[in-house]
Amino acid sequence: MGTATGRLVLLTTVLGSAMALLDSTVVNVALPKIGEDLGADLGGLQWTVNAYMLTLAALILLGGALGDRFGRRRVFVIGVVWFAVASLLCGLAPNAVVLIGARALQGVGGALLTPGSLALIQSAFWPDHRARAVGAWSGLGGVGAAVGPFLGGWLVDGPGWRWVFLLNVPLAAVCVPVALRYVPESRDPQAGGRFDVAGAVLGAVALGAVTYALIAAPDEGASPLVVGAAVGGLLVAGAFCYLELHRAHPMLPPDMFASRQFTAINLVTLCVYAAFGGFFFLSVVQLQVVAGYSALAAGAALLPTTVLMLLFSARSGELAQRTGPRLPLTIGPLLCAAGMLLMLRVHADPVYWRDVLPALLVLGAGMVTLVAPLTATVLASVDVGRAGLASGINNAAARAAGLIAVAALPLLAGMGPDAYRSAGAFDDAFRLAMLWCAGVLLLGSVLAWATVRSDFLAHPPNAPQTEPSHPECAHHCGLTAPPLDPGEPPRPPDRPAPST
Repeated sequence: MGTATGRLVLLTTVLGSAMALLDSTVVNVALPKIGEDLGADLGGLQWTVNAYMLTLAALILLGGALGDRFGRRRVFVIGVVWFAVASLLCGLAPNAVVLIGARALQGVGGALLTPGSLALIQSAFWPDHRARAVGAWSGLGGVGAAVGPFLGGWLVDGPGWRWVFLLNVPLAAVCVPVALRYVPESRDPQAGGRFDVAGAVLGAVALGAVTYALIAAPDEGASPLVVGAAVGGLLVAGAFCYLELHRAHPMLPPDMFASRQFTAINLVTLCVYAAFGGFFFLSVVQLQVVAGYSALAAGAALLPTTVLMLLFSARSGELAQRTGPRLPLTIGPLLCAAGMLLMLRVHADPVYWRDVLPALLVLGAGMVTLVAPLTATVLASVDVGRAGLASGINNAAARAAGLIAVAALPLLAGMGPDAYRSAGAFDDAFRLAMLWCAGVLLLGSVLAWATVRSDFLAHPPNAPQTEPSHPECAHHCGLTAPPLDPGEPPRPPDRPAPST
């Protein structure tokens, strides 16, 4: 951490993950302007968000496996370049169809670079420095998330929404040469077997078909195409489950769910992140279309939730370690539900400190309460050697939940294709959508109370073993990379090596 090379490795991973993070937070702010400029209806705006989420959720596990096999730096760099080219296509898109296709390509790039950013830190830094490196990566990522909506609003109101995507090109131009020059290559020497490409394709087709049915239903009703897509998606999902149960090297190993806590925490994740996905998709539109905010004001209005996450998430994780995850995972969703219900007070010409800010503060408090304990419980529920896979599965579950929520909420709330062009129609539907989000969060709270053990973090069944601390032993096991630069200052003395 104290060397120039170490700082450059950290810079590379932060820039790469910032591209994907900024894109997921900034695009929502730009949606009304995109719809106005390209003549897109509400379904087009839903696909602008969901095309990216679809390919990212379906391929993120495969992206991690590719990095382990062929080199994490190589796959990370390919992902960054891919993401930048797709971003350029998004910025130049002449119509909504091209934009949606380019967003799907962005998701492929995101699936390649997202797993690689943390894996590069894990493999490049010495064991005694990893915690500091991951902490710095998380903190800088939090700053990026905080700046994202504000930056997006400024770009939309200033140079235009296309710069929301074009901004990724200069970031990639800095990230790629630094990665190639300073980041050491690493891979998992034990990675083997065939890639589960069929599983990834079936997962993407199932999610895509169900998403299409949900988005098209408000406009087309129960047409043969909509019904066929819904039924076909469910059948393909069944084929995906059958394949994963019978493959030698499945993308989604069924034995991961032998842990009841792992299964339970992923069900809670589905509920929580479905509500989050729906809320952040609709709230920025509500603030612009109904409340009359500019894109910049709408992006800045959501800043309190991210600031609270940035300031207090680490303390929340420490508190959960002492109290156990059951209580925060029960209380957190209830606070988030209360915050979303407070958003029902936001109508035309709201007073920010009275109508908007209380809702966001309560929502932010709920997110602080639950997000860190949820992540810690996911990692503690499996053997340490499968922590990366567990994190990837949980990440994919969160993305898929947001994908389905963005597709389903307008249907459940009665939003027509032109709802976002009418303040009155959108306001009425937004109120119903917030009730649905609050209900899903309540379900997540009940699931957490009924299934999560309160002593789980204090006494996990698969407590991690002490990793090798001797440099040669750690390098031999694939846990660290060799020294980064012969000119670096001497490293701190290592702890005694294990006897075996």
